[in-house]
Formats: sequence, structure tokens, C-alpha cells
Amino acid sequence: MKFWDSSALVPLIVAEKETDYCLKTLSGDQEMLIWCLSKVEVISALCRIVRDEKFSESDFNKAKKQFNELIQRAYEVKAIEKVRNRALRLLEVHPLRAADAYQLASALVATQEDPDRLSILSFDERLKSAAAKEGFDVNP
Repeated sequence: MKFWDSSALVPLIVAEKETDYCLKTLSGDQEMLIWCLSKVEVISALCRIVRDEKFSESDFNKAKKQFNELIQRAYEVKAIEKVRNRALRLLEVHPLRAADAYQLASALVATQEDPDRLSILSFDERLKSAAAKEGFDVNP
């Protein structure tokens, strides 16, 4: 099982340079762990693509449906209060944006602060750096 940051979820439904890697990773390990609010981040990314006119409304609706089907089988970290408290500490230690702090905090909460139990899949450089400093194996 891997923790999938939203930056790794988007390439599963939108053709990006990371798509092949993400699809291969998912085919090798079907168990996904995600932060319960990742859906908001992914839908936000899809909406940006539509606003940038790189996606039609029809493409958006297909991608949204595909994403909903994908995350139905994912495990979600839902411990909002614990994740919030951990994210506040992470913001003071690492140069993270709020959403990235929540992502990393949810992985820490899910592993009960034992990063050896899980690897993180992310393409956000700040998040990858902070996750590695927290002891996670970060892919790629």
C-alpha cells in the first residue's frame, strides 16, 4: 500500500508526463491510501484544466467519473482533528503549503508516526522533500 498525494492522483485520470509511472505503480499495488480531502484538490486541478481550455466539459465529466470510481476502492485517512494538529507542527518545520501539510500529516497519522510502514507517491517537490525528512520512502 502506498499513500497517494493528489499530485499523483491527477496523472491517473489526465494524460501527464507522470501518467505511465502512476499507472505502472498502481498496477503493481492496487491498495491506495489517500487523505479524505484529496478529492477537493483533484477536482480543483481538473477545473483549472477546463478553465485553461485544455479540457472540454465533456472531458471534465468523464475524468470526474473515472476519478470517483478510482477512489471508491481507496482507503481514506479521515482523522481530521489529528491530521490538523500534525499539519500545524509540519508547517512550522517544513516550507509546505497548507494542502501539502495536510497530505503529509495524514500519512503520519495513518502510520501512527512510523513512516517505515508506508511509502508516499508524490510529484510535489516540497512535499517530497518534507516527507523524506520525516522518514518516508518517497516515490519516484
